[in-house]
Amino acid sequence: MTPAINAVKKAKVAFTTLNYEHDVNAQSFGLEAAQKLQLDPRSVFKTLVTQCDTSLVVAIIPVKESLSFKKLAKLVNAKKAKMADPHIVTNKTGYIMGGVSPFGQKTKLTTIIASSALELNTMYVSAGKRGLEIGISPKSLNQLLDAQFADICT
Repeated sequence: MTPAINAVKKAKVAFTTLNYEHDVNAQSFGLEAAQKLQLDPRSVFKTLVTQCDTSLVVAIIPVKESLSFKKLAKLVNAKKAKMADPHIVTNKTGYIMGGVSPFGQKTKLTTIIASSALELNTMYVSAGKRGLEIGISPKSLNQLLDAQFADICT
């Protein structure tokens, strides 16, 4: 059990878990999950921790998309956004790169979800370790994280 799964269970919302054998040579953790679980890549999302000026912000976007740092910075009233240092990510979330879940993080961070998620019944995000995914409705994800939906992809 991961902190992510425990957090979702505690919230008493409907979810599923899917697991697969992670390949240590995989180039993209999110695309690997979509391929190995035979899921539409538009439904599999990556959890990116960014540095927006002096704050950390989580961006949840489809695995085939790229984050628009400019859109994200503007949305959170920051001058600049960039990917956060991996050591800071692990320290603040409790997760390692490739296994960062939006749920059960050590520190509650502002979270923005790509608006394309609203088109889905179920979206998949990391369950807190490589090779493990949580399937959840976008509405439940949003409520549990007190997040917002926005156009944050390039």
